[in-house]
Amino acid sequence: MTDSTGDKPLAGKLALVTGASKGIGAATAIELAARGAHVILTARDDRKLEQVEEAIHKAGGSATIAPMDLAEPDSVARLATAIAGRWDALDVLVINAAVFLPHTPVQDLDAKAFSNALTVNVLATQTLLAAFHPMLKKADAGKVVGLTSGVGANARAYWAGYGVTKAAFDSLLKSYALENANTSRIRTVLVSPGATRTEMRARAYPGEDPSTVKPPEVVAQFIANMLGEELPNGEILSVNPV
Repeated sequence: MTDSTGDKPLAGKLALVTGASKGIGAATAIELAARGAHVILTARDDRKLEQVEEAIHKAGGSATIAPMDLAEPDSVARLATAIAGRWDALDVLVINAAVFLPHTPVQDLDAKAFSNALTVNVLATQTLLAAFHPMLKKADAGKVVGLTSGVGANARAYWAGYGVTKAAFDSLLKSYALENANTSRIRTVLVSPGATRTEMRARAYPGEDPSTVKPPEVVAQFIANMLGEELPNGEILSVNPV
C-alpha cells in the first residue's frame, strides 16, 4: 500500500533489503517498491525471493533478486561488486536478516548455533556496512535501517543467544551513525518492530495466537514513512502496537 497521496516518493531510489523472502523483510521490500524504489531482494531462499519479486512486478513495481547466504564468506563482497557494476549509488540499506536461537540457558547455548547467529546478526552487518559504505556516500542522503529487538537493550532470562547478537548489532549501528554524523550525509536508525506476525515470532512464542499481533505490513509502512523524512540519526524507534 502506498501513502495516501498516491505519489512515488522513492522514485529513482535504489534500496537493498536483506532477509527479503518473508516477514518484515518481504513486506518492507514490497512497500518500498510500491513507493517507487527499485528494490534489490536478498535472502537464502531463491524460490521465496522470486515470489516476492513477482508480487512487486504485478503491482507495477521494480525489483531484482540476489539469492545469498550472509553466513558464507565473500557473499556480501560479491553482491556489492555486482550492484556497484550496475548502479552508482545506494539510497537505502535495510538490514533485516537475522538468525533466532531457541530459548536456552547461557550455560547450555550450542556453540555452533551461537557462532552462526553472531556471524549473521553481527559480523555480516559490519561486512554489509563496509561493502556498501562507498555507494551510500554517493547517494544524496544514504539511509541505513537496522531491524532490532527489545532484548538487545533489555536482557531476558533464556534469551541470551539472540539478545547478545542484537545488543552488538545495536552498538555497531549506533557507532556507524555517530561516525557519519559530521563526515557524510549517511544517516542510520534502528527500528524495534515489537510484536509482529512473523515466523520468528511464532518460534519465540509458540502458544501465541498470531491474530493478536500486528502484521508485518504495519512495520513496513512505518519504515517507508520514516524514509521520507530526516532520520533521527543513531536512535532506536519503536513501532507502535496496533
